[in-house]
Amino acid sequence: METDMIVAERSPNRRLYKITLEALKIIPMLLAFCDVLNTFFSFYGIRCDVLSMFGGVSLLPLIFLYLVSYVFRFCIYHRMFLHYVLVTNIITTIDFYIGIPVSNEMMFGIFLFITGVFLFLVLYFYRREKCCRRLRNICLTS
Repeated sequence: METDMIVAERSPNRRLYKITLEALKIIPMLLAFCDVLNTFFSFYGIRCDVLSMFGGVSLLPLIFLYLVSYVFRFCIYHRMFLHYVLVTNIITTIDFYIGIPVSNEMMFGIFLFITGVFLFLVLYFYRREKCCRRLRNICLTS
C-alpha cells in the first residue's frame, strides 16, 4: 500500500504535463508575434505598453526557453521563433545604446527583411519536418 502511494506521487499528472508542453511550444510563437506587432506599432508612433508588458522578454527567460526547447526536443522550426526574438532584441539593444545610423524607414525595412527571412526559415523547416515524417511512415509501412 505504501509503495502505491510512492508510485502515485512520482508519476506526473499527464494532463498537466501535456498542457505545459503545449504552452511551452506556443510561447515562442506568441513572443515573436508580439515582437512583430511592436515593430509595426513603434514605426507608426503608436505606443503599446500592454504589448511590451506581455511580449517583452529579457535574456534570462530567453535562455530558459532555449533550454526547455532542447530538453523537450522541440523541432528546429520552434526554435526559429526564439532565434527571431533574439536577433531583433540584439538589434534593438545595439540601436538603443550605440545607435545605428539609419533612418526610421530604413530600420523598419531591416526589421521587415529579418521577419521575412525568419518566416521563410520557419516554413522551410516545418515542411522539411513534415516531409521527413511522411517518408519515415512510408518506409515503415512498406
